[in-house]
Amino acid sequence: MLSTAGQIIFSLVICATFLAFMIPVIHRIRIILKGKKDQRFDHIIKRAWDAFIKVFFQRCTLRRDRVWTGFIHLFIFYGALTFDTMSVNHVLEGYLPGFYLFGGGNFGLFFSFIVDLFAVLVLVAVVFMAFRRYIIRPEAYKTTLLDSGIIYMLLTIVTLSYLYFETFSIAHHPGTERLSFIGAPLAQWVNQAGLSASAVSLHFNVSWWLHVLIVFGFIAYVPYSKYFHMFAGSFNVLVRNEKPLGALDSMDIEHSEVFGVEKASDYTWKDLLDTFACMECGRCQDVCPAFETEKPLSPKMIIFNLKRHLLDNGKKYIAEKRDDIDPLIKETVTEGEIWTCTTCGACMYVCPVEIEHIPKIVGLRQGQVLMESKFPSELNQFFKSMETNSNPWGIGFSERADWAEGLDVKQIKDHPDTEFLLWVGCAGSFDERGKKITQALVKILNNAGVDFAILGTEEKCCGDSSKRLGNEYLFQMQAAEVINQFEQYNVKKIITLCPHGFNTFQNDYPRLLDKVPEIKKEAAEHFKAIQIFHHVPMILELIKENRLPLINKTDQPLTYHDSCYLGRHNKIIKQPREVLNLISQNKVKELENNKEHSFCCGAGGGLMWTEESLGSRINHKRTQEVINSKVSTAATSCPFCLTMIQDALEDKEVTDISAKDIAQLVAECL
Repeated sequence: MLSTAGQIIFSLVICATFLAFMIPVIHRIRIILKGKKDQRFDHIIKRAWDAFIKVFFQRCTLRRDRVWTGFIHLFIFYGALTFDTMSVNHVLEGYLPGFYLFGGGNFGLFFSFIVDLFAVLVLVAVVFMAFRRYIIRPEAYKTTLLDSGIIYMLLTIVTLSYLYFETFSIAHHPGTERLSFIGAPLAQWVNQAGLSASAVSLHFNVSWWLHVLIVFGFIAYVPYSKYFHMFAGSFNVLVRNEKPLGALDSMDIEHSEVFGVEKASDYTWKDLLDTFACMECGRCQDVCPAFETEKPLSPKMIIFNLKRHLLDNGKKYIAEKRDDIDPLIKETVTEGEIWTCTTCGACMYVCPVEIEHIPKIVGLRQGQVLMESKFPSELNQFFKSMETNSNPWGIGFSERADWAEGLDVKQIKDHPDTEFLLWVGCAGSFDERGKKITQALVKILNNAGVDFAILGTEEKCCGDSSKRLGNEYLFQMQAAEVINQFEQYNVKKIITLCPHGFNTFQNDYPRLLDKVPEIKKEAAEHFKAIQIFHHVPMILELIKENRLPLINKTDQPLTYHDSCYLGRHNKIIKQPREVLNLISQNKVKELENNKEHSFCCGAGGGLMWTEESLGSRINHKRTQEVINSKVSTAATSCPFCLTMIQDALEDKEVTDISAKDIAQLVAECL
């Protein structure tokens, strides 16, 4: 098709495009590699297969939160794959006249139809996206409007230039229309218009070059745009987090020079990759309870601003000029953003490309607490109480088992061969509502004949709030004492009544066993064999084993609030509903946001112990869903959630709805 001179020019264009694409890509890779080490290539075959399925079949975008947008994104994704394939044919055609990558068989016929189909669908998708972004203008879409406009324009002119080329290719080479339902009619119209053969040939050559140059221009622009997520996002899915959503890695304090995150290079390379993988779709922002209640936090903007910071300071990071780079706090992220996150995980759950927001925010908290001693003023008392009495209220150890007075509860020091340790936790020991949950659970366990005991006055805080508030040092000290204590009493199985304690034992403790010198080696090995149970699945098993005689089933309409740390973080979603359906004569009514999409109560991430002074209250927004459900009782599975929902009901002066833990509801049926 091309003359020798034309092929030389075309080859130079290809090389220039390759360089224009690779230079900024390599720059970004060099920035990413300045992050700390992180093992993300274990089980690589499984990772690769799962990533292929998720990306190729677009399971990442086809979510319930944006059904239509996800569906429309299919048009662009598969349209891009189709036109990328045609671009390969286009390039080879420049060197091999009449070349057709797909042959003359049925597949070639089919592909000619598919190309025209996706030409239409891509244009439909562009109109939909542009209308949504520039006319409807949802809050989540208000970043990089110019970049989005350029991408929409390039998608449009790439598609139209291809149709221009296809039309004159068919007109120039009659009989090559195959199953083209756009190019063939247009070519027929060109022939009917009476254009000369030389004019048709000229248009054919011009359209070929025009389409090639536009495609190559688009390729060169991709690394500078959010469209780069096609590459970075796909790789991000490959190296996704395979730990439970509620798991946070532990800092190696003994061998660290920087505690937490002060500058971007303190993050792992995966954290830095996250910023370039971001689609800027804003799904994370849409589901964030802090953002939804007018607080300064937007998970999307955390990632977006971190990316801008990396690009602005990329050369300094690559040259390792750490001292020349400003700290992230204030320059890139505000204190208001990091201290309003409940660590509920909704952002991470809905992210199409597996971005991990929580570790970044907790890392910044760690830097503030451990390096700068900066944190909300009310946490002064919290940390002091934890250090002196190992509970947030600062109540003495001697009162930790007062809730058990008059009940048939053994202490493990007197009953060392017990099957289960009932881990009561701070809320279950000191909070008035929490005590009622504990007492109800004791009634259930005694009725079922479960052999259990408690630590009593020897129990200490598990450290969940300390860790998520950024005080990793305090958390590790608390964890070491608890883990050593478990080995001392030969604990085999643990029942928790708090999802935060369950998550801490199940996901956090295993990740610090080899990092804390205060944990004895024997205790670390012993802990690995301990089985952890949350009380709700435990109750369900007792019911199924006919060990709990449910006599007084309730006829009151119930709804269930999923605790973030039980449901979304640890996937315990079906069991609470099974229990409620077994004790209720009515089917449980679901809240507007339920199961994995549950809306946070506002107490997670240690915010139970801070003042919610910005925006409206998260627990009020969630409790309004309870009120709208028109039930008599809201069931919970977490003492924090129970407190937040009951407080909101009282604030709203709602007297005909009560909040109760599932253990309380089951105990009432015995």
